[in-house]
Amino acid sequence: MKMIIAIVQSKDSNRLRKAFANSHIQMTQLSTTGGFLREGNATFLIGIEDERVQDVLEIIKKNAKSREQYVTSQMHMDVEGGSAFPVNVQIGGATVFVMPVEQFHKF
Repeated sequence: MKMIIAIVQSKDSNRLRKAFANSHIQMTQLSTTGGFLREGNATFLIGIEDERVQDVLEIIKKNAKSREQYVTSQMHMDVEGGSAFPVNVQIGGATVFVMPVEQFHKF
């Protein structure tokens, strides 16, 4: 058995949750807000049998999209110190951890 932790952008969480439900994959979703881009995140916790790990990873890959966004950077001030300018950053996608489960109990 494995524990999969997937952190995705909130914009992708509904689509991802529906894809898990359609594939009969039980999960727990935790939502957070904030971060330096002021974008929300969703963390999915999934306990899954070893033979279904690839299925879960494919669902995440298909439903968690990367996108570009312009943000104002305070770190790139001109010599006079007066103005910040937009910086193009890549956001979204998924950060995924797959970990072995030593024990599993359901009470």
